[in-house]
Amino acid sequence: MSHCIDLTHQRFGRLVVEQRAKTVARNGNVCWLCQCDCGKRVVVEGYALRKGITRSCGCLRREVSRRNAQHNESFINAQGGALVDKNGIGYSSLIRSKRNHTGVIGVSFDKKSGTYIARLMYHGRYVLNRATRSFEEAVELRRQAEQQYFKVKEMND
Repeated sequence: MSHCIDLTHQRFGRLVVEQRAKTVARNGNVCWLCQCDCGKRVVVEGYALRKGITRSCGCLRREVSRRNAQHNESFINAQGGALVDKNGIGYSSLIRSKRNHTGVIGVSFDKKSGTYIARLMYHGRYVLNRATRSFEEAVELRRQAEQQYFKVKEMND
């Protein structure tokens, strides 16, 4: 007869155990359904909870990585220096990469859907991310977004 340590309602880092999960780990360990402080629910092996191996749904790792990346000079240098200019505009939105096959910065072609994608990232967020069947429409969407966010008349001329 197997014995199981009841972890219901216990807190482990950012996770609070709600109930025993219906699934069992490959090694036979009991799994638990947990609610993370961020609101996400995850199923975690009991051993990983008790030993402190798993303390969140993954949000803790993302926060720590983001914080470390912003303040780690070595990481920034390894990425090719600053990823944004002094105005907060990502260099990927300003410089045409060698992977760009359309010839227009921020406009790409998606072979799977057969559409052109117009994108513009500003202060770390996509302010434009639209698909269209027409290359000309995608270029125009990108140009309008550049005028709105970059305050530039013609960047691609």
